[in-house]
Amino acid sequence: MGAARPDGARGRIDKRQAILDGAFTIFARDGYHTAGMDAIAAEAKVAKHTLYNHFGDKENLFREVVAALSDQALARNLAAVEQLREQGDLAAMLTETGCCLAECYCDERSSALRRLLHSEITTMPDLLDIVRDRASDRVNDALAARLARLALAGRLDLGGDPAIAAEQFGALLTGSLEARSRLGTRKIPQAELRAVAGQAAATFLRAFGTES
Repeated sequence: MGAARPDGARGRIDKRQAILDGAFTIFARDGYHTAGMDAIAAEAKVAKHTLYNHFGDKENLFREVVAALSDQALARNLAAVEQLREQGDLAAMLTETGCCLAECYCDERSSALRRLLHSEITTMPDLLDIVRDRASDRVNDALAARLARLALAGRLDLGGDPAIAAEQFGALLTGSLEARSRLGTRKIPQAELRAVAGQAAATFLRAFGTES
């Protein structure tokens, strides 16, 4: 007997994901305004009317692509933050967390998403809200919670709001990475990513660490 065929719901989910993946490829390659629904349909291997049935129009499809990429980034970033625990070598944990966050930030899809946001943010300002609500704010909240636990354990002295400390750790990473990657056009070698993460961890601990 052959493999069981997916049910209708599974098929719709798979088709929707194929459209989102295909749309992202075309948007990243051509830009939002130049990207055509014909090209997206061809990339996703679906009929053009299927795009409209699932997403309505190109603008809504673009927003859904941004939302889907934000959800994917959230999962990866939260996994990185979970490496911070109360016990263990704090510098090593911060470095490892920073390295994983840096890998997510410099991922090809994340870099392409930022370029798309930069090009369309003036005409679709709600895109930034999508990314913040679904990814960046939630990652910062999770990192702040981990830092607060470290502060309660006496390993950090945050001197105030842990959310601000979390923002500052993120800025130590992304500020350097944005410059080194030349706005996402240069692939940063793994060793360089780890060095940036180590430098960010060391600077952060000089400001907030309690251990000599």
